[in-house]
Amino acid sequence: MSNILVAGGAGYIGSHTCLDLAERGFTPVVYDNLSNGHAEFVQWGPLEHGDIRDRERLAAVLKAYRPAAIVHFAALIEVGESVRAPAAFFDNNVAGTLSLLLAAQEAGVDKLVFSSTCATYGQPRSLPMDETHPQDPINPYGRSKLIVEQMLADLDRHQGFRSVVLRYFNAAGADPKGRIGERHTPETHAVPLAIEAALGQRAGFSIFGTDYDTRDGTCIRDFVHVADLADAHGRAVEYLLDGGESTALNLGTGHGTTVQELLATVQRISGRPFAMRYEARRPGDAPALVADNARARTVLGWRPRHDLDSIVRTAWNWHAQTGTTAAAAE
Repeated sequence: MSNILVAGGAGYIGSHTCLDLAERGFTPVVYDNLSNGHAEFVQWGPLEHGDIRDRERLAAVLKAYRPAAIVHFAALIEVGESVRAPAAFFDNNVAGTLSLLLAAQEAGVDKLVFSSTCATYGQPRSLPMDETHPQDPINPYGRSKLIVEQMLADLDRHQGFRSVVLRYFNAAGADPKGRIGERHTPETHAVPLAIEAALGQRAGFSIFGTDYDTRDGTCIRDFVHVADLADAHGRAVEYLLDGGESTALNLGTGHGTTVQELLATVQRISGRPFAMRYEARRPGDAPALVADNARARTVLGWRPRHDLDSIVRTAWNWHAQTGTTAAAAE
């Protein structure tokens, strides 16, 4: 059983990936400062507390476990916060990743799966968006991820350090068996916000913009189940261990859902109507974001297995049975 270091493995997508890695026969070693992660989500391997900017601590953990590869989730992710405090995002997401990469090289680890984002593309110039779409991020979060992608490309080009960059669209859902789920504080993601409204933990759900050129005037997003994302990470680790070349891949279903359609699905599955507030567009919101996932299908043999109903149902079951929405956690 090879060890895989999972930086940020106590977080939402990281913990689901640890579950997937364990089911593949790996031992996921979680390295997390728990600023956004949850110790109780670490169930399939050891937890090592530490920050990716701490080179000495990283060196000690890498020496102790000698991982075959690294999966890197340890990042600040809130777009609005990145606009308010861009330096903090570059410190954690860029400088922290550089620290992790240097520690990995010193330990003889030369394979990494990187958690990136469709935010590196910026405003869509064509839909669906494939990996050749120009990368022109419109916020510091997306730019911090793009800088790391460029760093990884140079490490591969000049030093043979191989990586798989996975650009997510909208992660959602929870483990179908209810073992782990989505929890952020504060919560800013659409599915848990809608579920909190259905549970009566919020006064309602705010819809930002109803005059977009879409089916019903609200934004379109490509929601992909977190278990499908975890599956892609597990496949990416195996791909690198089998000698695969560096690549960048979109992770989305290829199908767009409007905000109104999402809310209708949450109300139908929960059986609980809730109030909706219609507000002005938010600056920087794209009318539609939908992935072209053909390359991930070809390179990794990856196929999304969950539809929108499955996303909402697993998320609803998780929040309803545990009461661990952000509002409850606060």
